[in-house]
Amino acid sequence: MLRAGQARPVRLGRPRWFPARRGNPNLSGGPPTVTDMTTTAEHIAPLAPLGPPVPVDLPAPVDLPAPVLGSLSPSRAADFMSCPLRYRFRVVDRLPEAPSPAATRGTVVHAVLERLFDLPSAERTLPAAAAMVEPEWQRLLAAEPELGALFADDPRARDSWLASAGQLLAGYFELEDPCRLEPAERETLVEAVLDSGLRLRGYVDRLDRTPGGDLRVVDYKTGSSPGEAFEARAMFQMRFYALVLWRTRGVIPRQLALLYLGDRVTLRYTPDEADLRATERKVTALWAAIERAAALGDWRPRRSRLCDWCDHQARCPEFGGTPPPLPAGLPPLAGVADVAVTVCEPEG
Repeated sequence: MLRAGQARPVRLGRPRWFPARRGNPNLSGGPPTVTDMTTTAEHIAPLAPLGPPVPVDLPAPVDLPAPVLGSLSPSRAADFMSCPLRYRFRVVDRLPEAPSPAATRGTVVHAVLERLFDLPSAERTLPAAAAMVEPEWQRLLAAEPELGALFADDPRARDSWLASAGQLLAGYFELEDPCRLEPAERETLVEAVLDSGLRLRGYVDRLDRTPGGDLRVVDYKTGSSPGEAFEARAMFQMRFYALVLWRTRGVIPRQLALLYLGDRVTLRYTPDEADLRATERKVTALWAAIERAAALGDWRPRRSRLCDWCDHQARCPEFGGTPPPLPAGLPPLAGVADVAVTVCEPEG
């Protein structure tokens, strides 16, 4: 017997079949048979017919972008391939580098060639380009006053330096006739995130587009062309750009062109899908190597002719130096995202 206010307990175990109730012969007291269930179903009133379906506006599916695990530009990729320690100094430690006359001249020449195409086609002449050198230098100097220290001790060196920029522009006019060109884009930032989460990004000097929609990727180099054995390595930057353009625009560039103004040589290459897939595998493997170096703190120096232009010889074991301690308190890969997407190197 239950006392007042006491809840009935729940019994767990085998189900019990209750005896038949009066007035309902279908409840036999045992497990229901098919006949019982059918008979019972006959006594249920039929459901009312459904009306026409009501349209429901569902939100469109959204493609979520892949999470970005790291970022890489052609310049920083080249740094790691040539010397992992240089990559570390530039990207992880972010050590300042003194400006050099060669790199600064390259920046000025690139700016002149970009602005040259603002002129009407008939006015794109060598004298017009040469006249832009001084204004572009002053524009750069206003943005980065520390560059004035390059020629503070010898004003005549500045005049010689400006004249050398004019010689590079003369080299450009031997390679191309800008009066016959109408670039589609100049100094364009291109970037794409691969399925692996690696973001590729960089600035393309110039994109030309034919009436049929074909793309030509052009990059200016103010140094001299590489030897034949190093041409493929030099073209890696252009394949990098082609890969990004293919991933973002669905078009494989028809031609990649490196214009070396120093010795007035043009390197051309026609990529295909196999080339770009191989480039994607290469940059993915390169990023994996960067991740390993960051996890282990193992940034090894690699001596080469590029050491002549390196600003970190005093810190490099190859030259008797000692690298500074790695930045403290950073989780793995913190700080190794490539933020320096546009750097004009001394070699071009």
